Amino acid sequence: MTVQGVVNVSSTGTTLLSGTATLTNVGNGAITATLSAGASGFTGSFSIAFTAGGTLTGTLTAPASVLSGSGNVSATVTGGTGTYAGATGSFPTMPGQGGFTTTGQITLNFSGPGTITTSGGGSTGPTGPTISDVLDAASNTENVAPGSIFIVKGSNLCPSGFTSFNVPRPTTAPDGVKITFTPTAGGTGTDALLWYEYNQSGTVQLAAILPSTVTAGKYNVTVTNGTASSPFVATVVTSKFEMFTQDSSGTGLASVQNYISASQVDLNSFTTGTGKSTTISPAHPGQYLLAYGTGIGAVSGDDNIAAPAYDFTQHGFNVQVIVGGMSIPAAYAGRAGYAGEDQVNVQLPGNVPTGCAVSFQVSVNGVLSVPTFIAIAPANAAACVAQGYTTAQLQSLDAGTVLNSGGFDVSQTATSAAGLGTLATNSAGGSFTQYTAYQPPFFSFNSSTISVQTIGSCVVTHASASTGTIIGGNGIGLDAGTVTLAGPAASNIGTQTFTQDAKSKGYTLTLATTGAPAGFGGGTGTITAGQYTVSGAGGKDVGKFSTSLTLGTPLTVTGGLPSTITRANGLPLSWSGGNPADTVTISGGSSNSTDSWSFVCTTTAGAGGFTVSSQVLNLLPTSSSGFIGVLDTPTPASFTAPLTAGGSISGQFSALLTTGGQATYQ
Repeated sequence: MTVQGVVNVSSTGTTLLSGTATLTNVGNGAITATLSAGASGFTGSFSIAFTAGGTLTGTLTAPASVLSGSGNVSATVTGGTGTYAGATGSFPTMPGQGGFTTTGQITLNFSGPGTITTSGGGSTGPTGPTISDVLDAASNTENVAPGSIFIVKGSNLCPSGFTSFNVPRPTTAPDGVKITFTPTAGGTGTDALLWYEYNQSGTVQLAAILPSTVTAGKYNVTVTNGTASSPFVATVVTSKFEMFTQDSSGTGLASVQNYISASQVDLNSFTTGTGKSTTISPAHPGQYLLAYGTGIGAVSGDDNIAAPAYDFTQHGFNVQVIVGGMSIPAAYAGRAGYAGEDQVNVQLPGNVPTGCAVSFQVSVNGVLSVPTFIAIAPANAAACVAQGYTTAQLQSLDAGTVLNSGGFDVSQTATSAAGLGTLATNSAGGSFTQYTAYQPPFFSFNSSTISVQTIGSCVVTHASASTGTIIGGNGIGLDAGTVTLAGPAASNIGTQTFTQDAKSKGYTLTLATTGAPAGFGGGTGTITAGQYTVSGAGGKDVGKFSTSLTLGTPLTVTGGLPSTITRANGLPLSWSGGNPADTVTISGGSSNSTDSWSFVCTTTAGAGGFTVSSQVLNLLPTSSSGFIGVLDTPTPASFTAPLTAGGSISGQFSALLTTGGQATYQ
């Protein structure tokens, strides 16, 4: 059993745990636990709701020290529901680690072996279809709109293989599969129009169109496949437009076409040419775009014909396209060629921001879609522009080349928290990630709302409250098997194993939190001077590797950081420790009700100090809710790890040593 969770302690003394749980050979899902404090620690009940259906229940025991340090957690399985009815089991010793985040929240991770019998008084396997999710087919999030395409995920939903259905789409497939929405308040159910059945490579899902006759409200959704599934409660909303994306993930590069002429539309990409089985190009200022998604809402006509046409902007809907922070009225928004699919046409203004990851969202009556991005090149340019990328590299991405990156770090964050004093949280983490042209590691702000100015060794950024989101690729996590961290004797780390997230494949390790309140201390493992080594045993995607980094004496700010900063006087700081070549970053910021300002200044540890000038500080508004911090970053160690599919991946092992806290600017 492996659990990663967050712990909240209420004023009544009740401890609540929530997070994710993975049981080898059983499944994964969400865990919740309600614990009570006692002389020996915390005890209480837990429940795991598996993604594929069914639950496990039991009791959990943890020592108080585990919430901020380490200790052994034990669990006993006493029963369950569905497939796991009557299950029993025991996980007697699961080493755990806990710690405080910079916001004062407590994290708790534990993992260890045990035995479980899932047959119990229930069946030994699923006896019928089970629904785990009902999601829109574009962003893959909860809540669906009438007239839209949606998906149902679960187990035993349909026979193995892939079957798609053409117009007119059936409400009951030839193999007997159907999806029914029945109001939870009672009434007649409505069968959805089936789009496809998919049961391959461990993924089981159905896609369908929700008829426009279904009104907003709560519904019991069932799948019938010989037998009917247990009801799954889903919400139908009047309108919920979401963008299709080119990798079908719901984020990343949007499914947008650039209008070239009546005979040519290009798929939005980074460069101009052919690829992705069509002509491709980036958008340009002044150009018309055709964006595709689903969920604007119900239509008055038939949802089961080949080419319905319905423009929502002519029926009282306010549809705006938000590109790089600029709001542009849609020229058309509605059905255009396919039942369930919506098309939004928009003309880019001449002053639209350019870049390879310009944020792209659609607002329908004030409700925004999930953020995606598009590529926009300067006028007459054949490729978008992204810092750190050549046109040849962008062409390579468009052609299907992947980018691999990896890295691990050890970190120590000393934070002054009101009522708690100074907490020093020690941790480590890392990941290996693969990026594609649909989820590249670009980052882009809504440039129309941010201004930057450089003053000496400092950069000052001003952002308005309507900044929006930062756009960047999510990437695909790569598995490197078991990864460990070893530290010098003074660190008390010894050799510890990272916890791996089952979904993202990322690695985390929580060490000790020093300065924690009584009852939450006692953990071991702090970042001190000496050599640290990360070693990987090798996994499904990444082979065996090892890398080391040597840290000097931790950097110490003389007299600590001030809690009150007088802008007109400047901010002189001095320090000791650190390797002379370490990069030292001084950052701070403050905000008012509409805008925020921040500064970042860089120097080296060998300089022994730095003064943030009054010229920089006077750009910040007076505020009692500002912050100040100093980050020591030693030169990272580079390493290479083999890929099991061939080739290698380059990475860096780094350290992030931060001291920070709240500050009043006056």
